[in-house]
Amino acid sequence: MKKVLSIVTIAAITAAFVACGPSKEEMEAKEKAKNDSIAAVEKAKQDSVAAAEAEAAKVAEATAARIADSTRVADSTAAAATAKGGKKK
Repeated sequence: MKKVLSIVTIAAITAAFVACGPSKEEMEAKEKAKNDSIAAVEKAKQDSVAAAEAEAAKVAEATAARIADSTRVADSTAAAATAKGGKKK
């Protein structure tokens, strides 16, 4: 009988501990931490996209400058060849 009573008592105590969940404040703190984490990830993603767009803009500017330089050199070479009596294309 003592063993049965001990087992029932232990089961009741265990059930009481399992049934008691986190407090409202703990749940709110956990939810706030989760939302803060999500906000931090979103901000990092937006910063990453902005950095990639800025890098793409720099590459586009550099490419445009190289094309302009190449065109200018080709034009000056063609003008020099024409001035020396070369064939016109």
